[in-house]
Amino acid sequence: MQTACQAVQHQRGRRQYNKLRNLLKDARRDCILFANEFQQHCYLPRERGEPMEKWQTRSIYNAAVWYYHHCQDRMPVVMVTEDEEAIRQYGSETEGVFVISFKNYLDDFWPDLKAAHELCDSILQSRREKESENQESHGKEYPEHLPPEVLEAGVKSGCYVQGTLNVNKHRAQIEAFVRLQGASCKDSGLASDILVHGLKARNRAIHGDLVAVELLPTREWKGRTAALCENDSEDKASGESPSEPMPTGRVVGILQKNWRDYVVTFPSKEEIQSQGKNAQKVLVTPWDYRIPKIRISTQQAGALQDFRVVVRIDSWESTSVYPNGHFVRVLGRIGDLEGEIATILVENNISVVPFSEAQMCEMPVNSPENPWKVSPEEEKRRKDLRTTHLVFSIDPKGCEDVDDALSVRTLRNGNLQLGVHIADVTHFVAANSYTDVEARTRATTYYLADRRYDMLPPVLSSDLCSLLGGVDRYAVSVLWELDKTSYEIKKVWYGRTIIRSAYKLFYEAAQELLDGNFNNINEIPEFKDLDEKSRQTRLQELVWAIGKLTDIARHIRAKRDGCGALELEGVEVRVQLDERKNIHDLIPRQPLEVHETVAECMILANHWVAKKIWESFPQQALLRQHPPPRQEFFTELRDCAQAKGFLIDTRSNKTLADSLDKADDPNDPIVNKLLRSMATQAMSNALYFSTGSCAEEDFHHYGLALDKYTHFTSPIRRYSDMIVHRLLMAAISKDKKEEIKEKLFSNKDLEELCRHINNRNRAAQHSQKQSTELFQCMYFKDKDPDTEERCIADGVIYSIRTNGVLVFIPRFGIKGAAYLKNKDGLVISCGLDSRAEWKPGSLQRCQNKITSTPTEGDLVTFHLFDHVTVRISVQALRCHSDTIRLEIISNKPYKMSSAELCRQSSLLLKSELVKEVTRSVEEAQLAQEVKGKVIEEENQEYCQSKGGSLYTLLEEIRDLALLDVSNNYGI
Repeated sequence: MQTACQAVQHQRGRRQYNKLRNLLKDARRDCILFANEFQQHCYLPRERGEPMEKWQTRSIYNAAVWYYHHCQDRMPVVMVTEDEEAIRQYGSETEGVFVISFKNYLDDFWPDLKAAHELCDSILQSRREKESENQESHGKEYPEHLPPEVLEAGVKSGCYVQGTLNVNKHRAQIEAFVRLQGASCKDSGLASDILVHGLKARNRAIHGDLVAVELLPTREWKGRTAALCENDSEDKASGESPSEPMPTGRVVGILQKNWRDYVVTFPSKEEIQSQGKNAQKVLVTPWDYRIPKIRISTQQAGALQDFRVVVRIDSWESTSVYPNGHFVRVLGRIGDLEGEIATILVENNISVVPFSEAQMCEMPVNSPENPWKVSPEEEKRRKDLRTTHLVFSIDPKGCEDVDDALSVRTLRNGNLQLGVHIADVTHFVAANSYTDVEARTRATTYYLADRRYDMLPPVLSSDLCSLLGGVDRYAVSVLWELDKTSYEIKKVWYGRTIIRSAYKLFYEAAQELLDGNFNNINEIPEFKDLDEKSRQTRLQELVWAIGKLTDIARHIRAKRDGCGALELEGVEVRVQLDERKNIHDLIPRQPLEVHETVAECMILANHWVAKKIWESFPQQALLRQHPPPRQEFFTELRDCAQAKGFLIDTRSNKTLADSLDKADDPNDPIVNKLLRSMATQAMSNALYFSTGSCAEEDFHHYGLALDKYTHFTSPIRRYSDMIVHRLLMAAISKDKKEEIKEKLFSNKDLEELCRHINNRNRAAQHSQKQSTELFQCMYFKDKDPDTEERCIADGVIYSIRTNGVLVFIPRFGIKGAAYLKNKDGLVISCGLDSRAEWKPGSLQRCQNKITSTPTEGDLVTFHLFDHVTVRISVQALRCHSDTIRLEIISNKPYKMSSAELCRQSSLLLKSELVKEVTRSVEEAQLAQEVKGKVIEEENQEYCQSKGGSLYTLLEEIRDLALLDVSNNYGI
């Protein structure tokens, strides 16, 4: 633009102006100079007293707006400027005209041009190094933070609002959000979170910090970016359309720094050489996109360039663009499996040290020479169910940490007795013992894709506290007497028991018995050595018990459905291994009705135990709440459903559940699955809390439609359940007017413990998701996407962006971004054979569709829920984790080979014959959590379970591709 050239001459001098003119004249650049000051509609006269710079900026912006309208509003125009006042004034004034800084331009439009980014950073670094110490105090990069007393007074008076800073990992340079909390949430009157736009406004706050924010004037509010960018695969509906400004603010102070260890990568050899041979200060790139580059001083940069390294941040002064930190330790080589797993653990602040000698000394002995036995004292104290109850467990194949078992029998009065029996972990783990303190610190068992890190030593988790078949075990049981016809609960009993599980069933075998298929009963070990008569008698008893349990579960579920229980969507993927234990295939696991049977019994036990401990200890009971979601998070769900002609009513959990049931496309079952997935994404996190710190009306569990709920059924792998077991035992003692032996947590201490457990649960969910993604990438990495049939799959479009779409691949349970406009500015075009290719052109996005208009050829339109053919590949990244990449290669559905089609059809047919599995909504953003994992080999050195080889996977892992366990806005 003519005025822009003259501005360079005016501000930078003749030399820079000539450089620019020579670039414009270079035919390879395809640049055209627009003489805007000689165009009737673009010319603006300079006002009296108006500074030259301001007039030039105003003229350039006016010409940009004219050109945008001249292109019929179909081609966005970007105006790059370092004038912050112009960015504030014009940034949100005209839709389609973006006014941003050069740094933001690189981040938004060219995130993969590493050389340009490094050059930009280098220039900034060079500028700072040229400044003298005297000038440094006058050349601050960021405003100073306000003193703590000013921040505290400002928050109390309402001048500032406080909340946790959440950086958008997909747009880490420009977008962060502050989730309001405490008094700020109630007193601010804001209906949404606060957008902090750009690094300057973030003012040195790092993801996770508790910050104080000053709201900007309404005219300076901004909206979210609607374009896909690199690493964009799972944006959560925010309720804000791209053109709709949302509350925007700037950080004025940090109330609490939540810095941690960060995994980083050193610059490559070429990048180190560009900094000079004697350079000791090195900018390292964190593995987490949300963390800024960190400057550390080291002479080992060359030696460490191929390794993942842990660093810590020491400070971030207002005069520095980057924080300063120091080297901590080396994790492993980049790309090495053990190094990448170690990275995931550090990034989620998971430190799993070997169980100590003191902890192991507290463990009971169970060896061939000295086998464990039921003690006579415990036999007197407990109810003995070994000969009176048919107890059995139903778990995944190979599961060894069996923490729950079931029973059902007919009483003498004709009523039924339903029993849920849970491993009595707290009998072996005394409160405040070494083992208890370690379990409290870990808070949960961490399940990764190829290994697990137990909360308790293996002698408990895999042996004495595992309710294995044919052995005596201590349990805590809940027994209900049910009406024989209506299944209404007549009475309930809680207490410690002794059980002997008769059968250790896996889900598929139990489902076959439920379906009346007895062809494979020899696979059940307990039937192998029986004579025919005994086998038939015991088989008849077992089939009756499973059928009766299923009937009871259906009744319980129907009752919860009537109150608004939600059935949301998640995908479980079974990893199929070859003979060498390498990944052979990823197969979506099919839901079975027996899954729902077990889940309903566990939910029932958790509900009744929650009521019991709250009645006994109303101020210090540990419960689990699931708050109603914020309505703005349902915007994308409602819009997508409307595109298919469905109306989603989100006023309550009941109306939402009914709407989702009705939103069923008979021609495409994937539509309902995706809508349920979107509903899952909109949900709030379920959290543990102390009843003394929360009003009773807030106890409600939205997803399960229960007034009170807790976790009681998995004490082997959740510390919260151990606390609940102790509360239940104390409640029983209180009812008997006996002395409560164990000191219970006060409300204040319990609330602090709940915060810790909630934090560790989030870390477990994140680490599991990241490790699953790691192995997904491993699965596709060695395959040629151009020739391997499994790299081509059917995808369903579930969200529209300005430059692409988000696609779900049912075959592998993968979600990801597919660009319709590439980095060269070319758009997708599909010929007569429907095959995609890149051509010059433009994109036009509407609410439910996006149209690609190439300069040559027919336009192509993609609608929500369209099926397309997608190529799957892996983008290997040096500084970050590898990522799955999706490319649309045809605008038609993928036609599977006959063998694949036959296999998939049988799976779909089977899924139609059974009810959709009920997933424990409160787990991992309301998806069914894995009940158990296979222990392939005990690692005695660390007392942890671990796979036998690097590529040995658990038989079943939960695929969280449909879930976003992080916070809102795709963070």
